[in-house]
Amino acid sequence: MLGRAAAVVSAFVIAACQPMDGSQTTIGTNYGQLIEPGQPVQVALLAPAGSGSADLERLARSLKNAARMAAADAQGANIDLRIYDSGTSTASAVAQANAAADAGAKIIIGPLFAEGANAVGNAMRDRNINVLSFSNNTEIAGGNVFILGTSFADIANRLVGYGVRQGKRNVYVVAEDDIAGQIGGRAIEQAIARNGARLAGRTNHPVSISGIDAATPQIVAAAQSGSVDAVFMTANNQAVLPYLTQKLTAAGVSSPVTQFMGLTRWDQPTNRLGMPQLQNGWFAIPDQSLKAQFDARYRAAYGEQPHELAGLAYDGVAAISSLVRAGKRNALTTSGLTQRSGFAGVNGVFRLRPDGTSQRAMSVASIRGNQLVILDPAPRGFGGAGF
Repeated sequence: MLGRAAAVVSAFVIAACQPMDGSQTTIGTNYGQLIEPGQPVQVALLAPAGSGSADLERLARSLKNAARMAAADAQGANIDLRIYDSGTSTASAVAQANAAADAGAKIIIGPLFAEGANAVGNAMRDRNINVLSFSNNTEIAGGNVFILGTSFADIANRLVGYGVRQGKRNVYVVAEDDIAGQIGGRAIEQAIARNGARLAGRTNHPVSISGIDAATPQIVAAAQSGSVDAVFMTANNQAVLPYLTQKLTAAGVSSPVTQFMGLTRWDQPTNRLGMPQLQNGWFAIPDQSLKAQFDARYRAAYGEQPHELAGLAYDGVAAISSLVRAGKRNALTTSGLTQRSGFAGVNGVFRLRPDGTSQRAMSVASIRGNQLVILDPAPRGFGGAGF
């Protein structure tokens, strides 16, 4: 079997999160606590600390520190940030969310994992509290649960839309046969339909060397048929991307003739930049200049590089701060959170949708000459190309 590795969607940051001008969206059920303008607003953060995992402890530390930065930056809004270590279990996440609600929390940011976020949402629904989870799993979004993470749907829509504008309309989907791969595959197919492209076929493969070896001839035959412009791979498992693209390239299929696209970051880890088979492939990333600004501020404050997901905590707290600053009693309700124009956030422009998903601005990137290259910069507002 190929080694398992979690798919991490990167987060990027600027100094403050501001609401964009525009009207608000309303939905049928309006969850959320009302606030008293000018009074402190208690915000609870659920961080995955206490798990015993070094990687998760670093992530938890970054989420906490980024949230503190956002609260400190909340000029004109009094944010009473309270942090709860919820570990990784669903039961712990629910228990800490209930403790936060008992203590007076008006809104909850976190937890990290989809199952825990779904359970916390259920527990908080009767208490009329909205939950801004760190998850990117759209299947848990809705009701009083929002996802702050960048979803496969957002990435797929950005890349397919860009591809259509470049004449890459016939898209072949290659997906792992695990849960993440199948969710990603569905997101790509939906993006194909949404952008007026054509689904040229699909291959599912096991997450194993033998599984990829068996699937490669079918993908190669489709790519060389003359009816495929692009091969869009989920490649959610980090070991899949280098091996699959190497097999395809060895068989004569490579970018840009048959354009490779991927749902995950192709520039991370950095040793991928030198892989010949990944040159000229397309993937999506947030605004790099914004990430650099946040990273520099974080390093200066805490003496270490932030985790790639740290910006999600900053975004959540800063979005709340900007709405509280506006002085509206419904700032933390569904109608307040889902303003159509969204926020100029630390990860670029983003907005929370009435269905609980988020929409984020991303750049289309590639690797050329072993260097990261931006092909189409992230939009700075909604309504133009890239959205």
